[in-house]
Amino acid sequence: MGNIINREFYTGNRKELYESLEPGVAVVMFSGRAPRKTNDEDYPFFAHRNFVYLTGIEQAGTVLMARVEEGGFDEKLFILPADLLAERWTGRRIKANEAEEISGVLSYGYVDEFKEELKRMLRSGQITKVYLDFDESFFGDGGNEADRLSAELKEGFPYVAIGNLHPKLKKLRTIKKPCEIEAMREAERITRLGIEAMMRASKPGMYEYQYKAEYDYALAQEGVLVPGFPSIISAGENNFCIHYNSYRGQAKDGDMVLNDVGAVWEHEITDVSRGWPCNGKFSERQRLLYECALHTSNYMFETLKPGIPMSDVDRMIRKYNFEQLREAGVCKDYEEIGTYMWHGGAHHIGLDVHDVVDVKDRLTEPGMVFCVDVGIYHEEWGIGFRLEDNCLITADGCENLSGAIPRTVEEIEGVMGR
Repeated sequence: MGNIINREFYTGNRKELYESLEPGVAVVMFSGRAPRKTNDEDYPFFAHRNFVYLTGIEQAGTVLMARVEEGGFDEKLFILPADLLAERWTGRRIKANEAEEISGVLSYGYVDEFKEELKRMLRSGQITKVYLDFDESFFGDGGNEADRLSAELKEGFPYVAIGNLHPKLKKLRTIKKPCEIEAMREAERITRLGIEAMMRASKPGMYEYQYKAEYDYALAQEGVLVPGFPSIISAGENNFCIHYNSYRGQAKDGDMVLNDVGAVWEHEITDVSRGWPCNGKFSERQRLLYECALHTSNYMFETLKPGIPMSDVDRMIRKYNFEQLREAGVCKDYEEIGTYMWHGGAHHIGLDVHDVVDVKDRLTEPGMVFCVDVGIYHEEWGIGFRLEDNCLITADGCENLSGAIPRTVEEIEGVMGR
């Protein structure tokens, strides 16, 4: 299968960003570096997602620099130089022509030239501000290159202001481009393979790590070696830990299996939750609670459309799910809902599983993609699960991107019975 997301996507993203800035400014973005894990071992490298959004490049130590002027811009990508000895140990480094094919950036240099070129630009007196990406998730940790460069510029060029690109990039990432949605569709297809593999293998006595092995194997057959985020796969009482990741528990006959998982395709991540009885047959209580969640989810997909305050989506899920639970005789008053619903019901997905977006005081719009996540946790009955799907807002309604993944009682029992 050919690439769904290509250089036109990254070129267009950079153009949108530059056009949102005033003339006479510079932009500097870093891909990042892998943090040290222990002794002489680093964690696997994971490029900053905003850098990937603008370039598609996932190599450590890469820098994007641009100069924005009235009516246009100049941009340059600084890459690691060829080093045969280093590449023998840590792998082949990207070449300029390869980076151009991915990103669409036409001008290249090497990273050891970057700071001197930036300083020459600032000494010209034509740059009034340098924009960096200050992500509040990393700010102040001492290891962030944007923080360090900002400190250097404040000392060496106190007459040059420092700006933050992060709010502008959050706005750009809120509405997904058509190619992003197509990549998500492929990720949904692969996620389905992994979830169905777990359903088919499920049986009493199975360990959580065995479920995870089934899921990981199914993804690897499609070329997805690392999922979009650490998989949450649990059984029985472990389902009452929302972000559980031990994988050491064992599913006992009658236990529900919970999984919150998602594949990634061309950087775009899915986030899907399904719950099922490990023995393949819902008990009366399991069915009762599961159908409360299912009816709530179906209601949301029938209701969501453009023009709804994004801040209302979570409230709508909680309110409708309460009404289902009340009809089921589980709770009487809305004040009790927190006993059974422990987390929010909606977050955006994209390059991050909890995507970096700007939805404050914003209405739902076509191109938004977020989760409809209905969790029910009944500790007294020993039943905990969530039903989570991915909602694409369309021109006149919405689409459940993960709707093909078995989600009704009948569909789940049908897969497990094969």
